[in-house]
Amino acid sequence: MTGGAEGRLEVPSGRGARLLIVGAPGAGKGTQAAVLAARLGIPAISTGDMFRANIKEGTELGLQVQAIVSQGSYVPDELTNAIVRDRLQQEDASQGFLLDGYPRTADQVAELDRILAETGERLDAVVQLTADHDEVVKRLLLRAAEQGRVDDTEDVIRHRLELYEEQTAPVVAAYEQRGLVVSVNGLGSVDEVSERIRAALIERGIAAD
Repeated sequence: MTGGAEGRLEVPSGRGARLLIVGAPGAGKGTQAAVLAARLGIPAISTGDMFRANIKEGTELGLQVQAIVSQGSYVPDELTNAIVRDRLQQEDASQGFLLDGYPRTADQVAELDRILAETGERLDAVVQLTADHDEVVKRLLLRAAEQGRVDDTEDVIRHRLELYEEQTAPVVAAYEQRGLVVSVNGLGSVDEVSERIRAALIERGIAAD
């Protein structure tokens, strides 16, 4: 990665981008992560998906995670860090990746720094999908009605949004201090939002075609 104009990052030819994507529930983060990863030719790595896969397969890690989650507790940083470290060392992530759901804490930010430093790498950008909370609530209530999610009431959804803001604010702030955050309006059609992300990354020297 080389420096371009001020506030701009350039990814050299032959090197994939190393990105994070963050966004509130209902902001379309999972959908956009899949689109962006496909455009960049890098794997989309979701900690939630990895946990669910391990639980489904009955691995030792999955059994540990299931025991923790069934008690209503969060998966501890040590366990999350270990699974992310292992995943980023796999061949398909050697030339870039898009992390979704990690890091979630300041300690995880520091651990990701250490993981990347071991191979002389660093993040290129953090894509933050923003969305008006009232619009997100409308979107999630509609989805809940369509899917029969009777527990997804407005109060529950707003509480989840508040928790997201509280938990991710320190992480986003840490990356903002490094000038890595690219904020994109997450409301609109899938194509509209993906085009905004593409344009924002091109501004930073990251081709997302």
